[in-house]
Amino acid sequence: MYNILDKYKQAIIFLLKLAIVAGAFYFIFQQLATNQLLSLTQLKQQIAVLFSKNSWLLLLLLLFTDVNWILEIFKWKTLASHEKKITFFEGFEQCLASLTVSIITPNRIGEYGAKALYFEKKQRKKIMVLNMIGNLSQLTVTMVFGIFGIFFLSDYFEIGLFSFNMHKFLLTVSVLLLLFLIGKNSGIIKNLKEYAHKVFNYSKELPLKILTKTFGYAVFRYLVFSHQFYFFLRLFKVDADYITLISLIFSTYLIASIIPSLAIFDWVIKGSVAVFIFGLIHINPLTIVSITTFMWLLNFAIPTLIGSIFVLNFKMVADK
Repeated sequence: MYNILDKYKQAIIFLLKLAIVAGAFYFIFQQLATNQLLSLTQLKQQIAVLFSKNSWLLLLLLLFTDVNWILEIFKWKTLASHEKKITFFEGFEQCLASLTVSIITPNRIGEYGAKALYFEKKQRKKIMVLNMIGNLSQLTVTMVFGIFGIFFLSDYFEIGLFSFNMHKFLLTVSVLLLLFLIGKNSGIIKNLKEYAHKVFNYSKELPLKILTKTFGYAVFRYLVFSHQFYFFLRLFKVDADYITLISLIFSTYLIASIIPSLAIFDWVIKGSVAVFIFGLIHINPLTIVSITTFMWLLNFAIPTLIGSIFVLNFKMVADK
């Protein structure tokens, strides 16, 4: 059996890469063709309205996307340098290829393994930890800005987000306690503690300069794509002051980020959350869904398609 697999190893790898790319194309097409929030006809109409008199805006919006991914690449390049120096183009390839692979995995977990394959076997576990640190830095920034947005909305719209409910509190505590007991009896908690301890020890090895630069890139990246959203709102003639709109955007990203999902459904979740959040100022749902769709196309779908080229050309790193 081993000899057969070894004989056809290259063919199997090629078919696997082809399946990943075909899957990525299929899922992107499916999400556009079967989207219940925004049909293809409506999407085409919105694109026509947006760019009919302002075709130059497409270049500006693409610039937002370029800066967004350039910052992500520099963030990854900074982290990966702790194990191995990589060029900007190598970082570009690793980020976009891993995005393509992660498209059908829960919470983009496939990204971890995809990036690790670009490094020697002895480095792969550490590379996955570095990738996790990069993602946690982005999540931390999302939470910090998101909490600001939630507090502003709670105060401005008096929606009582933080009102205490004893029944909900007791139910939440009971569920968490039950999960803890199940995890403890099954050994999951013990394994997680050991893994967390190893991750923490490795994280302490990272120089402060790398951690600072990583967090800085995460902050600037967040500001770029959140203001791309804001720019879209202005293009669609949404009339509200800057603080209100940016708080709504921050809140949308915070709520969407804590909902587990497949990466391919990320924009559907953001669209649904955004419709609810922006409903507080009575914005047309079609406008919000159109914006989240454009954001997804520019920052996710197009980079995924570019990443498919790198997936097809991928070659396993030989161990020294």
